[in-house]
Amino acid sequence: MVLAAFGCAACGAPPTPWWKGNLHTHSLWSDGDDFPEMAIDGYEKAGYDFVALSDHNVLAEGERFVEADKAVLAAYQERFGDWVEVAGDGRARLKTFEEYRKLFEEPGKFLLIQSEEITDVFEDKPLHVNATNVKERIEPQGGESVREVLQRNVDAVLAQRERTGELMFPHVNHPNFGWAVKVEDLVALRGEKFFEVYNGHPLVHNEGDELRPSTERMWDILLAERLSAGEGVMYGIAVDDAHNYRALDLEHSNPFRGWVRVRAKELTARAIVEAMERGDFYGSSGVELEDVVADAEEIALHIRAEEGVQYRTLFIGTRREYDRSTEEVTAGEGEGAAVLRRYSDGIGEVLAEVPGPSPAYRFQGDELYVRAKVTSTRLKKNPYHEGELEAAWVQPVVLRR
Repeated sequence: MVLAAFGCAACGAPPTPWWKGNLHTHSLWSDGDDFPEMAIDGYEKAGYDFVALSDHNVLAEGERFVEADKAVLAAYQERFGDWVEVAGDGRARLKTFEEYRKLFEEPGKFLLIQSEEITDVFEDKPLHVNATNVKERIEPQGGESVREVLQRNVDAVLAQRERTGELMFPHVNHPNFGWAVKVEDLVALRGEKFFEVYNGHPLVHNEGDELRPSTERMWDILLAERLSAGEGVMYGIAVDDAHNYRALDLEHSNPFRGWVRVRAKELTARAIVEAMERGDFYGSSGVELEDVVADAEEIALHIRAEEGVQYRTLFIGTRREYDRSTEEVTAGEGEGAAVLRRYSDGIGEVLAEVPGPSPAYRFQGDELYVRAKVTSTRLKKNPYHEGELEAAWVQPVVLRR
């Protein structure tokens, strides 16, 4: 049978809403360059339904005053007036999550989700794991290898979930940032179902290089290796990883570059987490979908087409009997050299290329999984690299015998 990531949209029930959300961004609580309310206000005005600020190793709680750029503080005061608290020395108080959520949240219309980017390191490799809907701050767990650091931080999120009874999940951030994470490290993770296939920060190397795999190539290797071994699926998230809200250009990590659309019955943190853990979402950098439907026979997309824009969908998958041979290659020189494993071209095969707004792929029965990527002909506004086209990433449908 087919284990579809998505529900049936033609079963007679009212359509379930798609909620637009941001799962990875920053504020003055860590290394962002604006106040959390200003960042949230921007997302709300841009049509987002939920936001998860994920500052580094901190939750927005307790009393903290910061020295802000004069122009940043003036804009904050102009927008929020008497809400802003400034001490005699000119420093402004950062409002807590519980304070600013009361300012913004509206049931069924806008939601804030508490999050933390657990920011760790092994040797010189930056290793970051987001905790979405976290309830208590999680210390970086450390470890004796890249793999151990990632696993211990994932385990810490899952342990808090078990202890508190609150639904939350970890996701691995920007694996190619600093070339820190090999795909084998991700394959080996247990309890992890999410990683960033698209991150809008200009330094994250989504495309890989001549030796290192792109994050999309990583995704296919992850899926092939995990599923063929009887392990769980891995879902791909799109995020912007915004730090800079005023300088909007290729040199800065700006908002509105990547997001998720989650299909959930209601706009609550629990419903969002449950839907994402079912894989009932897609990532986007500009392409929007009306619907995604998968059943035992096929996967079909309905793109929200815009006049003058063309769309091309690649249905990508790996067949059950794929070539499992690998070879070792060396990237870099001297002390910075890294030995990498190169996988066969049978992983992540383009099964079909379909133009137009209503692409579909009929399963042949020998696929481990099938996922889809939609690319438009429209250049993305404020891209993270020159020539970036708007795209969407649809979660894999896993086929079982």
